[in-house]
Amino acid sequence: MSLGKEYEVAPATLVIKARPEAVKQVRDFVGMVFGAWGLDDHVARTVASELATNAIQHGSRCGDPVVVRVFRREDGCVVVEAWDCSDLRPVVRPPDLGAEGGRGLQLLEALVSRWGTRPLDGRGKVVFAELEPVARDEII
Repeated sequence: MSLGKEYEVAPATLVIKARPEAVKQVRDFVGMVFGAWGLDDHVARTVASELATNAIQHGSRCGDPVVVRVFRREDGCVVVEAWDCSDLRPVVRPPDLGAEGGRGLQLLEALVSRWGTRPLDGRGKVVFAELEPVARDEII
């Protein structure tokens, strides 16, 4: 069944308030969606966690809505998105061994096929990551 030009499966959407403790909700949500699709969720949960953390820390004020959306395109690729209120695009920082943070986008680049941003109508942006699906039964 096709749901239009872009989607193989209708998007699953979660709206959270921009608070650090909400990242667990995002991981659990992505795990549930991937489980329903029969896909391994290990990489997707990490990717969603990084996207949501960045949206909360850098793209929102405390309590602002952050949207997390997951869907499969007709080509089978799985896309994880985080929508926030900021127009500022994420910046990959150079590695700093002494820093406590700042590695999220480097990790993202290592885990996904492609990632990027696009503006939302009005205000804000979407940061997306594309993953190759791995069936649960393919994991050793």
